[in-house]
Amino acid sequence: MIYVVATLTIKPGSLEALRPAAATCREATLKEKGCIAYELHQSLADPHKLVFIEKWETREALTSHSKQPHLAAWREASNPHLVSRVIEVVHPEKVETF
Repeated sequence: MIYVVATLTIKPGSLEALRPAAATCREATLKEKGCIAYELHQSLADPHKLVFIEKWETREALTSHSKQPHLAAWREASNPHLVSRVIEVVHPEKVETF
């Protein structure tokens, strides 16, 4: 099992514009083979930080997720609103950072 922590810093005033695309991506992702959990949280300390917490059965399932059309649509919708994106893939033996 692996976890993903994706931290996005968004431009001020972008949250409402991102909600529909994030919800659509989340709903589709939860139906993917190998997805155990896919949650989106807003930081209490910084309202411009969004954090996706994901739980996947395998790295292969996560790799398949990265190729899904709903994730491509989310990236396209979110890119104009992003300041930064940091993705950490947490394995039992290592952490990958993108």
